[in-house]
Amino acid sequence: MSKSTIQYIQCASGERLVVVPEAHYRRLVDALEDRLDVEAAREIMARIKDGTEEVIPAEFVNRLLGGENTVKVWREFREMTVDELAEKAGIGVSDLSAIETGECDGSFGSIKKIAGALKITVDDLA
Repeated sequence: MSKSTIQYIQCASGERLVVVPEAHYRRLVDALEDRLDVEAAREIMARIKDGTEEVIPAEFVNRLLGGENTVKVWREFREMTVDELAEKAGIGVSDLSAIETGECDGSFGSIKKIAGALKITVDDLA
């Protein structure tokens, strides 16, 4: 971009403004957005590396999006049996089985215990 396409405007307050062609402005905005995307990706990768962020394979995400029982999908993602999760959550195997099959929704207390045992939030089971 040549200097002849840039204009400067002096405001009464003394502030100096720069006027550039719209195409140049759009390139600047695109470059800034790209930089912000790269920074966000680096932050996510750092959280994955330090264990504060978790990657969930598409297979499990698709099952959740497909309406499969969230407790069952998360249990299988964590590679736990029904018995193992029930024990870790401190609830009965039959109660957990009923939640997974949809026979009952489970009490908030049970769902909270299951979420804790699966190391997820209650919202992840909603």
